Amino acid sequence: MALVKSTRIESIDILRGVVMVIMALDHVRDFFHFGAFSSDPTNLDTTTPFLFFTRFITHYCAPVFVFLAGTSAYLYATKRSKPELFKFLLTRGIWLIFLELVLNNLLWWFDLTYSFIALQVIWAIGLSMVFLSFLIYLPKRVILIIGIILVAGHNILDGIIMQGTSFKSIIWYILHQQQFMPVDSARFLVFAYPIIPWIGVMALGFCFGSFYKKGFNIAVRKKWLAILGISSIALFFILRGLNVYGDLVPWSAQDTTTKTILSFFKITKYPPSLVFILITIGPSLLFLYGIETIKNKISDFFLVFGRVPLFYYFLHVFVIHVLAILGLLIFGGNWKDMILSSNAFNNPNFANYGYSLFIVYLVWIGVIALLYFPSKKYMIYKTNNKNKWWLSYL
Repeated sequence: MALVKSTRIESIDILRGVVMVIMALDHVRDFFHFGAFSSDPTNLDTTTPFLFFTRFITHYCAPVFVFLAGTSAYLYATKRSKPELFKFLLTRGIWLIFLELVLNNLLWWFDLTYSFIALQVIWAIGLSMVFLSFLIYLPKRVILIIGIILVAGHNILDGIIMQGTSFKSIIWYILHQQQFMPVDSARFLVFAYPIIPWIGVMALGFCFGSFYKKGFNIAVRKKWLAILGISSIALFFILRGLNVYGDLVPWSAQDTTTKTILSFFKITKYPPSLVFILITIGPSLLFLYGIETIKNKISDFFLVFGRVPLFYYFLHVFVIHVLAILGLLIFGGNWKDMILSSNAFNNPNFANYGYSLFIVYLVWIGVIALLYFPSKKYMIYKTNNKNKWWLSYL
């Protein structure tokens, strides 16, 4: 099938594709690395620099994905009325929340009883889209101010800690506090992505989209990409260095220089702190600056994943989970251990489960290679069938 020329902005899709590929590394590590079910890769007492880096590099995925979702919403708005944009954001947001609850949890855990439900990044994007659907009726300058306030100011709320299962507590878990909450004796709910800062990131991404509207001067855009990118990185080092505000956990001097450096870069993702957002979005803007006019086989490779992010996301989780089961079958483990119910993380079999980081990277490369061709085929199908409205939800 011949590919119809796309009107999408390639640099944005390439960036999205890069972070989607990197994201798979983190998820392969979740299912394959030794100790992944029982330890934190950023724990300074147990991690290694290579393991820490493997986790840190994947921090770029969620903020860039959410930020560019806002940018895509702005670009979508340039061709449609505000009521049409409102309807799209609201319905797509609700659809993503549904997919998180029903499909994503099934793919992650393979537990048909849904005894362990995690509200992760798809949930955060969906709920942020619902909020953005209402924000679009405000002047863009007001949306920008709201975005800045939510991103820069939400760490003021770090000291507010709720407990229990009251309605007030649940609302706070949704908004700003990561929480593992028992629903009953055999069912648990995890609020993994508190949404206040994510709404801010998406709002900023929406305003950022104006740099890519049709006819915008490329030189001016690149100037602002450089200014915003460098400023974000500089502000990260200033705030993190001062160690007063911007992250839930301050860094501290350790018994070695290496561990002190790791402590400095051990930043909070749940919810994403101000410094977390600065050091992830800043370099991403510089990446957009550098990739603006680049067109080659490598950029085309990442472009494929960037144009079918939702399809790729669900497919890669399923493939990684299935490969983990195959690994258990091949090496004599119990494949049922990978049916991750609410008590899975107390499974004694996981104490000795896992593979080296070298194997993790090999599996990651294999997963990306395996998913490239179905992703490309779906990308071509979407491009050649723009008249099918339902494709914009997949």
